[in-house]
Amino acid sequence: MTDIEMAPIGGGEIVLHDARTKTRRAVTLQPFQIGVYPVTEEQLAEVLGIAARHPQRPAADVSWLRAVHFCNAASEWEGFDPAYRFDGEDVMWDVTADGYRLPTEAEWEFACRAGSTGPHYAPLADAAWTGADGTATPQNVGGKLPNLNGLFDTLGNVWEWCWDLLDPARYDEYRVFRGGGFADDAWSVRASVRRGGAPRMHHEDVGLRLARGDFDTPGEAQGWSALADRERAAAGDRPTPPGWTPRGR
Repeated sequence: MTDIEMAPIGGGEIVLHDARTKTRRAVTLQPFQIGVYPVTEEQLAEVLGIAARHPQRPAADVSWLRAVHFCNAASEWEGFDPAYRFDGEDVMWDVTADGYRLPTEAEWEFACRAGSTGPHYAPLADAAWTGADGTATPQNVGGKLPNLNGLFDTLGNVWEWCWDLLDPARYDEYRVFRGGGFADDAWSVRASVRRGGAPRMHHEDVGLRLARGDFDTPGEAQGWSALADRERAAAGDRPTPPGWTPRGR
């Protein structure tokens, strides 16, 4: 398989902000690794046995389910322990496994910011492919400036799937994607913007970036926990604030 270049990210703290619920939470991260580039069409094609029309473009039109299956396939290819266990379309993360996986939201934002506190790590025109560039497709990876972690295309080009649920009380199984895409306006291409979609959803501007890092406590790691997901889902059974849309509506 074409090498997946990974960058080491030291531990640290990130404060995550959800503008809709007006909540903030601080997350302490252990060191981990994350892809220098988004997964390319060439890498996806080699592992999954599909065609790559534009080898150096980020793989896009990739559902969350395909993304996690790709993570396991890439792990097996390179001799790592697969991170995910499947029961039909239910996916469990074995946090003790050393294989490729999707980053958590906290890992993604921490790696993207690279110590910056503003919405972008560099002037947006220099850092990201956005709607301002007038492009109609994803662009080859590495064409804009990297951040101080040496990561390219975390902002713009394609959104990137994360492991986390978006908002289980409101959106059930929707998973988060981050970073903005090639057709988005500047207000969507910021380090803190959260969007998401159903696990089978695929769009032409959503791809993935790999992470690695194993942890000791089953059911929780790097700002995510299975217990917190259950508690957030249960919030749908309580009175909801104005403007809140219950699940199924």
